[in-house]
Amino acid sequence: MSDLVITKGDDGKLRGMGEAGERAYAKWRKAVEALQPGETLRFQWWMPRSPRHHGLFFAKLSALHAMQEQFEDVDRLRQWLTVGAGYCEFVPGPTGRMVALPQSIAWHRLDEAEFSELHGKVDQFLWTDHARRFLWPHLSDQQSYAMVETLMQEFNR
Repeated sequence: MSDLVITKGDDGKLRGMGEAGERAYAKWRKAVEALQPGETLRFQWWMPRSPRHHGLFFAKLSALHAMQEQFEDVDRLRQWLTVGAGYCEFVPGPTGRMVALPQSIAWHRLDEAEFSELHGKVDQFLWTDHARRFLWPHLSDQQSYAMVETLMQEFNR
């Protein structure tokens, strides 16, 4: 499988990134232009994750970690939120019962669209009674709601 990174040049035209990218882009364009009616060509594209969005997500995660009472490790909090957002696999555990394992959110695993969707689902999960009651067990529902509201206001400016 070929890997192609394209960019827009100063002239406004698409081109491959670097010399190898130029060759790969030319090869791809030639294949597209040579298509006959009814023939197919499959390709995938990847929208790189926004470093700014990535940073925002992890800053919000760090702020939440500092506010909550259940997790000593920020990575465990991230994994719990990922599972809560439904981004997980279910596998048989040691007793045969199904357990959720969080999927990786590594930079190269999720493109920007997928990461945005996950971020939104994590935010939705945080608003649930289950998540709020778990993170702040000694607070009332109204107080835990205010905690999430404070977090969201800080990062939605």
